[in-house]
Amino acid sequence: MKPIDPIELAQALIGCPSVTPKDEGALAVLERALTPLGFVCHRLHFEQDGTAPIDNLYARAGTAGPNFCFAGHTDVVPPGEKWSHDPFAGVVENGTLYGRGAVDMKSAIAAFAAAASRYLVNAAPKGSISLLITGDEEGPAINGTPKMLGWLKEHGERIDHCIVGEPTATAHAGDTLKIGRRGSITTEVTVRGVQGHVGYPHRARNPIPAMAAFVTRLSSHVLDKGTDHFEPSTLSFTTVDVGNPAANVIPAEVRATFNIRFNDAHSTETLKHWIEGEAKAVKADTDCEIDLRFTVGGDVFLTRPGSFTDLVSKAVQRATNAAPEFSTTGGTSDARFIRAHCPVAELGLPGTTMHKVDECVPVAEITRLSDIYLTILQHYFANPPQ
Repeated sequence: MKPIDPIELAQALIGCPSVTPKDEGALAVLERALTPLGFVCHRLHFEQDGTAPIDNLYARAGTAGPNFCFAGHTDVVPPGEKWSHDPFAGVVENGTLYGRGAVDMKSAIAAFAAAASRYLVNAAPKGSISLLITGDEEGPAINGTPKMLGWLKEHGERIDHCIVGEPTATAHAGDTLKIGRRGSITTEVTVRGVQGHVGYPHRARNPIPAMAAFVTRLSSHVLDKGTDHFEPSTLSFTTVDVGNPAANVIPAEVRATFNIRFNDAHSTETLKHWIEGEAKAVKADTDCEIDLRFTVGGDVFLTRPGSFTDLVSKAVQRATNAAPEFSTTGGTSDARFIRAHCPVAELGLPGTTMHKVDECVPVAEITRLSDIYLTILQHYFANPPQ
């Protein structure tokens, strides 16, 4: 059995233009690489009204526990224009791999598959190695990881610990270990008044001052000063729209949107309660109706430092001669779903160019990451964390 070359596999995956929700053969490429290693592969197709159907892959080598899982996604964002190279050619130039997904996150999938192949060539794990790969991470995340986890539960498949291969590093692979993520909640606000002529404002009810008061109340409020493992929560208004082309008309309504990225001092429910209270206060002062629509991107989670994070940290240090920094910054990832099933952390490539034109990564970083993943597997099966 020949170990997988992570660069060649990364190039093959990049060669599949798998812009969400399309697969374009990416999962088949991975399945062909894993099957000769003894992985049993399950192609999982899920769909739901109002969403695009998604193909996913669960692959497992071994049947015993513990089951160490690598989670990731083969879908990518649209390439954009004016690339130096074909975004789906996987060109290597001057030691750097170019292509959409090179960083986020086809190269990490290839690095883990290569690490698993190197491990399995030399030893049978005292447990199982699995991959949970979705095609819906960059999309609505409805027909991907959440439904895959439901399938695993229904079929008696247990994941004991998980690494998500998101691009977490700052300078070099392994320099940062994400042990949690802030929660995200987006609120759409509509303030309704009474339209009227600007020359007779007493006959109208202007919603703009009410919205201004609401924006000021929320924007000036300090949510917290940070917690032991998280930076302070943030609230950002992203749009305020009136859509009024007439300078002599008081509009009937005004809309706004804001997002809160919150730490473990809050939950989605406590934040909703606070926002609703602020809206009631402004309504009482202005007599304008205020409607709120909430969209929860994910709740906050934390894998507290302990045996699992210690094992990963020591493995990274052994592979790179430097321990990773623990972090909880950044946006959301599919780890927000996995954390309800097992301890999970994120460890991947430097994310400087993800989602950008000319997305790229030095091939040395892919090799470094594969070495890290191999060392984690070696440490994990030598002494599984409790």
